[in-house]
Amino acid sequence: MNVSNSVAVFLFAHQDDEAGVFQKILDEQQASHRVLCVYLTDGAANGQSAPRRNQESIAVLGRLGVNQSEVTFAGEALHIQDGQLLNHLTSAQKWLEGFLAEHGSVGAMYLPAWEGGHHDHDALHALGVTVALKLGIEHNTWQYALYNAFECIGPFFRVFLPLEANGPIHSNKVSWSNRLKFLRGCLSYPSQAVTWFGLFPFMLLHYVFWGTQRIQPISSARVQQRPHKGPLYYERRKFCTYPQLRQQIDSQLLSLGTKQAQSQVKN
Repeated sequence: MNVSNSVAVFLFAHQDDEAGVFQKILDEQQASHRVLCVYLTDGAANGQSAPRRNQESIAVLGRLGVNQSEVTFAGEALHIQDGQLLNHLTSAQKWLEGFLAEHGSVGAMYLPAWEGGHHDHDALHALGVTVALKLGIEHNTWQYALYNAFECIGPFFRVFLPLEANGPIHSNKVSWSNRLKFLRGCLSYPSQAVTWFGLFPFMLLHYVFWGTQRIQPISSARVQQRPHKGPLYYERRKFCTYPQLRQQIDSQLLSLGTKQAQSQVKN
């Protein structure tokens, strides 16, 4: 497949995950690339409705210059509930491949990091790597960190801190005006007030003291490894175990994910 720089696709598991790549969304637009944002679960959890969460993300993305017509809520259309992407990887893969085929050459694709934070994030990472390998765009596909529990104790977690095991970190400075804009964006999800009560202080510290956008390349071999040693965050919260996620990835993405990764490891 010939890869051009015409389309940049951002894959999100939930409405508000875009907070992890605000700067990259602007960067791709400034490079005159068409930005497409895709959500792979309906986001409806803890009593919140999918329409409400959709509108929150549409509003935040709109302030970044992304038109509503470029935002697709695939999870809602495919009836993939929040927290259940690992059980729908086959149908999600089929849909995503069709979606990408409809929108021409993909110059870049961004997906949540393989970091053990939320099981939907890791499931989407494995799905994205599988599709990138099939379409031959793995060298133009990037992962962005959201949160993980690496070397943390108890209920604590790390925000916006990529795992070194995921490869070299590409870091770009964010202007002060954008830092303020992004912090405002982080406060624009009222349906997720409880979640952001825990996340926002870390985002504030990041933008005040570091102010960077960090991404890493993907690795098919890396997806065969546990994200990090010790309990993963979704294991601590008892949402899912890594063996459960592993079983779903290996059974549903075997022909396109695991086999190719194993082949690359041998080579």
